Amino acid sequence: MLLIMLSATFALGALGVGCGLLLRRLNRPTDTANDPGEALIEQINACLPQTQCGQCGHPGCRPYAAAIAEGEAINRCPPGGEDTIIVLADLLGREPLPMDAERGEQKPPMLAVIREDECIGCTKCIIACPVDAIIGASKYMHTVIASECTGCELCVEPCPVDCIDMVAMQNDATVRAG
Repeated sequence: MLLIMLSATFALGALGVGCGLLLRRLNRPTDTANDPGEALIEQINACLPQTQCGQCGHPGCRPYAAAIAEGEAINRCPPGGEDTIIVLADLLGREPLPMDAERGEQKPPMLAVIREDECIGCTKCIIACPVDAIIGASKYMHTVIASECTGCELCVEPCPVDCIDMVAMQNDATVRAG
């Protein structure tokens, strides 16, 4: 009986070690230095504004960076505007293009501001925010963490009481109502 218990313990231990090694292998960060495609995607992604707004037609900046690396146009990011187009053109050795008007137009950096006295706590803005910049609980007022907000405007449309304003952000991180 003791031999069976020791064998079972040893087998379970070996299985645990094996699974641990497999998880360690799978969880290892990607080595972009050995993958030029990944390294290029990371360089492109670093040039994008990280608003995660989807205006480019992709669900976020990194998927757009991957598409650019595969040849997609570099002029589809309104939050990045002309400056981003020029930086990307320089990086990739491409000609700068005018902003793709179908994607929107460049605006100054924006910040979502919730008129808290009108907020009903529906959580629809929290769900829509791609960067978790809105805090609050169901049936309680919500507020925006200004330092985390990317100005993507994705929280505005789902708000059923229209209590979210987008305001221009000044360089010193204060806002002015528009």
